[in-house]
Amino acid sequence: MDAITHSPEDSRRRELGAFLRSRRERLSPETAGIACGARRRTPGLRREEVAMIAGVGTTWYTWLEQGRDVRPSVEVLTALSEALRLDAVERRHLFILAGRQQPERRAATPEKVEGPLLHMLQSLVLQPAYVVGRRWDVLAWNPAAVAVFGDYGLLEGDARNIVHMVFASPHHRRLLVDWEELARVVLASFRAESAKYVGDPDFDRLIALMMRSSPEFRAWWPQRDVARRLSGVKHVRHPSAGAMTFEHMSLSIDDGCDMRLIVYTPLAEQNSIAKLQKLLDALPAERRSA
Repeated sequence: MDAITHSPEDSRRRELGAFLRSRRERLSPETAGIACGARRRTPGLRREEVAMIAGVGTTWYTWLEQGRDVRPSVEVLTALSEALRLDAVERRHLFILAGRQQPERRAATPEKVEGPLLHMLQSLVLQPAYVVGRRWDVLAWNPAAVAVFGDYGLLEGDARNIVHMVFASPHHRRLLVDWEELARVVLASFRAESAKYVGDPDFDRLIALMMRSSPEFRAWWPQRDVARRLSGVKHVRHPSAGAMTFEHMSLSIDDGCDMRLIVYTPLAEQNSIAKLQKLLDALPAERRSA
């Protein structure tokens, strides 16, 4: 007999049902706050118990586990995630299988760059690199970034923000050869990435500050341009090394924290590699360890 084939959509629904069933069977009644009476034949929770906790119909939930063509909403998926006590990775997996976009949650705790990322950052000896947070504040950097862009440790508060540096820092404005082109891309990319934080007080405060500080920001922000450029070439006019060219790449930190690692690779053009090495050699000892 020929093997039964399923469409990609059927396979996705079947996998969704199997995943829900596996999480249900792993969750003990005690953990879910359900008192156990007589001996239970079903490992973990029963379907009707999950349905009751999540506030959905038992028949509908049964169909979902069976891989039938039912389409849970974001609200229902959120309720099921909480009912099944899913962790962040499991919750993300559930939403992907259901073909839904998981609601973004703004981290309530201060942003922290963990040790492994810091170690990788410092290992990029001839590549200026830094880590930015959800609001594009520079959180960590390496000595090569100090050599080319300046010491971020001397900046405080909003001054250590990429948007603020591009639009309100005379030093960065002189440093960037194609300032207007780059500034427009930075602004459009920032708007696109900050959409999930509309109404956030920290973002609103930064935007209000930039509206007061930069006539270009004030003119361009209402245009509502959006862009997503993860790589490109940046031309720099360094005050002591002169013209330098870098290829840059933005890498997402895939743990839901909205951090990014920005890496600049010097190109052979304009002798940029040798110039960067000289800048690093000339750094004071205290600046060689960011």
